[in-house]
Amino acid sequence: MSDGFLTNTYLVASTTGGPGFLVDAGGPMAPLFDAAIRESIDVTHLLLTHHHHDHVCDIETVKARYPKIVVLAHPEEPVEGAKAFEPVRIGDVLVEALHTPGHTAGMLNFTVDGHVFTGDTLFKNSIGGVRAPGSTSFEDIKCSIMDELMLLDEDTEVHPGHTDQTTIGEEWENNPFIRVWRGLDPEGDEQVTALGDPATLVVWGDDYDGGHKAWVRWADGRDDIVPGSKVQRTT
Repeated sequence: MSDGFLTNTYLVASTTGGPGFLVDAGGPMAPLFDAAIRESIDVTHLLLTHHHHDHVCDIETVKARYPKIVVLAHPEEPVEGAKAFEPVRIGDVLVEALHTPGHTAGMLNFTVDGHVFTGDTLFKNSIGGVRAPGSTSFEDIKCSIMDELMLLDEDTEVHPGHTDQTTIGEEWENNPFIRVWRGLDPEGDEQVTALGDPATLVVWGDDYDGGHKAWVRWADGRDDIVPGSKVQRTT
């Protein structure tokens, strides 16, 4: 995990002495390079969840270390030199992907036999925002989480793009956004100011960085996910 961005980069392999791959390149890469050497892993692929700087800032470092590495991403993600992702077998590991737009248009969540790497779609007790560059809509991220990720087995281990891992089952039961989507908890009705405009605060949740993430509803009825730092509350 990077100190500056709290971004996770993963090294994955089915066995020592075989091929493996990286998920994202947010750095620092040296510990993963050292682990690959220690475990005799031949890193053949770099899989990118999305194009935001904190997940791709060390791509050139990875390419310098592994000149023949294949970089894969969704075609809608503006990553120079990346090829379009298709399911790929790397050693004994079959890597597939769920297209989960919302935080970005081409966000991919990679699935590997009981594991899912969720980028900035789903975090422990939180979800991705839809205000970053290339994001799409509240409806998209809700669909990506509820109609894609939450259909995975409850024991599936979730490896998010930032901080702590979790499981699908834990998020199904405990994530405040998912609980409201499921109808288990009521929507909030607190009146706030968000991004300078009046809004209703539907969910006030945690964010991965120790701050908050807010689901707000604008006066015209549109829903949005915004950083908690952009919400002014009166209570």
